[in-house]
Amino acid sequence: MRRINQRSCGVRTGYTLIELLIVIVLLGTAGAILIPHLTGLNKLEVQAAVRTIISDLSFAQSDALANQEFRRVHFYPDGSGYCLIRVTSADFTKIFDYSDGAPVADAPEYIIDPLGGSGLLERYVVNFETDDRFKFVKIESATLEGVVMNPNGTDITYDALGGSVSSPSVPGIGGTIVIASEDQKYQITIAPFTGKISVLKLP
Repeated sequence: MRRINQRSCGVRTGYTLIELLIVIVLLGTAGAILIPHLTGLNKLEVQAAVRTIISDLSFAQSDALANQEFRRVHFYPDGSGYCLIRVTSADFTKIFDYSDGAPVADAPEYIIDPLGGSGLLERYVVNFETDDRFKFVKIESATLEGVVMNPNGTDITYDALGGSVSSPSVPGIGGTIVIASEDQKYQITIAPFTGKISVLKLP
């Protein structure tokens, strides 16, 4: 019978020094590449917030056109976010109470968020402070239809033709919204009447 070389059939129980050094170098390289991206996470968040605002403005515009009704995007005065509501010619200039406990007569009629849940969650409300995706983001300023952000907030309203209006029959003049994080700032511009949206990164 042939003798089997036991040395060549033995089970390997450890790593060589070279293999350990290669793994350490690879982990160090991966860390050096990844850490700067993680520390710049707020840049990604503000960009995501800009895209969210643009898509919601576009949704309000198309929803007004589809339903032949007014749709309003109301920006909260503290810069924490905004909501989408339905208005009519009769209550176009009314100042609504946007607090959760507002009397029914003073509360706005919220648009239903197609991605929302039930109860208060189905209201089309975007709050950057309570949404983990946007914890570094704030609406720094908003000047819409000539109204600078004030204690009542500010609004952009779309009519049945999908254009912005400053009153039920007067074309709107648009405006700007500035969204900021710790180290990035963007300006969203809404064109007069048409509501066309453009974005500019600010220095």
